[in-house]
Amino acid sequence: MSLPLASWQSTSCSASKGSRSSVTTTSTADKLADLRSRLEKAQDPGSERARAKRDEAGRSTPRQRIAALVDEDSFTEVGALGKTPGEKDAVYSDGVVTGYARIDGRPVCIYAHDKTVYGGSVGVTFGKKVVEIMEMAIRIGCPVIGIQDSGGARIQDAVTSLAMYSEISRRQMPLSGRSPQISIMMGKSAGGAVYAPVTTDFLIAVDKEAEMYVTGPAVIREVTGEDVSSAELGGARQQELNGNVQAVVDSEEDAFDFVRDLLSYLPLSCYDDPTVMDAPDDTEVAQDLELDSFMPDDTNAGYDMLDLLPLLGDDEDLLELQPNFAPNIVTAFGRIDGRAVGFVANNPLHLAGCIDADAADKAARFIRICDAYNIPLVYVVDTPGYMPGVEQEKVGLIHRGAKLAYAGVEATVPKVTLIVRKAYGGAYAVMGSKNLAGDLNFAWPTAQIAVMGAAAAAVMIQGKQLAAIEDPMQREYMKKIFMDFYDENMTSPYVAAERGYLDAMIEPSQSRLMLRHALRQLRTKQAYDLDKKHNIMPM
Repeated sequence: MSLPLASWQSTSCSASKGSRSSVTTTSTADKLADLRSRLEKAQDPGSERARAKRDEAGRSTPRQRIAALVDEDSFTEVGALGKTPGEKDAVYSDGVVTGYARIDGRPVCIYAHDKTVYGGSVGVTFGKKVVEIMEMAIRIGCPVIGIQDSGGARIQDAVTSLAMYSEISRRQMPLSGRSPQISIMMGKSAGGAVYAPVTTDFLIAVDKEAEMYVTGPAVIREVTGEDVSSAELGGARQQELNGNVQAVVDSEEDAFDFVRDLLSYLPLSCYDDPTVMDAPDDTEVAQDLELDSFMPDDTNAGYDMLDLLPLLGDDEDLLELQPNFAPNIVTAFGRIDGRAVGFVANNPLHLAGCIDADAADKAARFIRICDAYNIPLVYVVDTPGYMPGVEQEKVGLIHRGAKLAYAGVEATVPKVTLIVRKAYGGAYAVMGSKNLAGDLNFAWPTAQIAVMGAAAAAVMIQGKQLAAIEDPMQREYMKKIFMDFYDENMTSPYVAAERGYLDAMIEPSQSRLMLRHALRQLRTKQAYDLDKKHNIMPM
């Protein structure tokens, strides 16, 4: 029974007067020792069995992972003593380490799952800690990096775990396009644990360690009867082929190197410009004669676009994203005049450089990332068109291909286009053409610009006449005459230049300098849209 206030005061005073020696006191030294003990327990709070299993597998602790990524001694932890409320045996950290640090001297917010605590699953304190660090990134305008190694939702927490996933996802929206969000997949992530990472701007996965799937093999086997291993279902390489991963690397160290390189191309937020690096001066790039002999004489000969792109920028450094997903289009960060650019380039080495549905998705998303973070776009064009075929129609090439055009028109950053060979049909239009909001268009004399290639035109225009020729050799001869005429008169880049669809025809050796001058001229570009709530993307 509670005492009345007066009685409590009387009893309290009496006790203080008559028995001072019975009052327990704790010295400051004791309190400091208690704090140190708690913080020490929080450093690696998992069970002995879980820690032994981790160490035996040769994996790092979450704090070691953070330390390996960020600048030395720059990490400040937040929420180290967080616990699951109301749980007697709750463990410090609740399965995630959160805080802020510096990478190359620039601020980042960071969190890392701890697989030894509740399997790295999301609970209420876990969620609150991640939300707090994301809200800090929103307030100050800096990247958020998540080191993912999670068992998914904490089943015993029921709806609370799902609520925390939703709270984390809700913070991704204000961050999206405002500050870079990067996920590093270090282990198995299932269910809700895959949605947050795949919503970030960039997802880097460690080969033979990272696995991602909405539903694991055991549940799939039970529900559908399909038998598949976890690696086959969601291994890093498989998810790269599925288009869910921007880069697959061989080790944790490689992942951290990749993230540091990636951040060097990105600003802290959409309100900042990317970092400017040292670059050669104009006299050093004024004429690169190697480019004059780069293009094969045979217009159908393949070459690797990744051999050309380094010759257009400041140096050979390129950071390619999704190299093994839709390799017929290249999306990569590089530098021109010391400043970051995003290259979008067709690769004739794969599918002759045709744009299929996957390539359109890949390029459209990259364009939107570059536009969000004020990174100019450089299109390098050599494509015979959109990929024809029944399968492409089935997988939605129409609406997925439209996304590429949509993203290009929507982007307001400087857009410079260099046509080096084929630019046919709708693919010509979406690869930075002036009619779809490209700012400056240049072409080499090897460029071919037309509605379609000569072979397709022969079928469309001369099909009946050619079919009427009974002699096969004569038919092929007449077809070749038509194709030569078509190439000479219909695909010539000078037709486009005469009509004002090209700003300049240039020698290949002038490309590096022309790209520099173009991007300098466009540096103060401003674009305005009609007042409305938002655009509506294609399906």
